[in-house]
This record gives sequence, structure tokens and C-alpha cells, in this order.
Amino acid sequence: MNIEKIKKEVTGMIGKKILAKVDIGRNKYEYIEGIILNTYPFLFTIKTNNEVKSFSYSDVLTKNIIFKIN
Repeated sequence: MNIEKIKKEVTGMIGKKILAKVDIGRNKYEYIEGIILNTYPFLFTIKTNNEVKSFSYSDVLTKNIIFKIN
């Protein structure tokens, strides 16, 4: 998998509800439920109940964030 393929997949999921598992280091994970809000050339945003979080496509490539459509 490469960055361009990840960008296309994430762009196709704009507006869909997702469940994401984010690696925050030292074998700790944060679970986020939200909607993919927008995509940009180097990152994408996820809107949760309280805030908007941004992630890079390389985070998906290195498996620092793993998400599925909920």
C-alpha cells in the first residue's frame, strides 16, 4: 500500500462514520468515534463529539491509526 492509494480510500470515506484506534505510544491506544470531515494534500481530519483531530496519511501507512467504517 502507498500514500496515493491511502489518500483515495480516505477521500472516498468523507462523511462516513468511523471507529479509529490511535497508537499514542508505550502500548497505549485511544479509541475515536467520529466522521471523516475533510482531506488535504498531507493530512485528513476526523470530527468527534468535542473536537476535530487531524492525522497524516503516513500515520495510516505506519499503522499509528487504524480505522474502519462504523
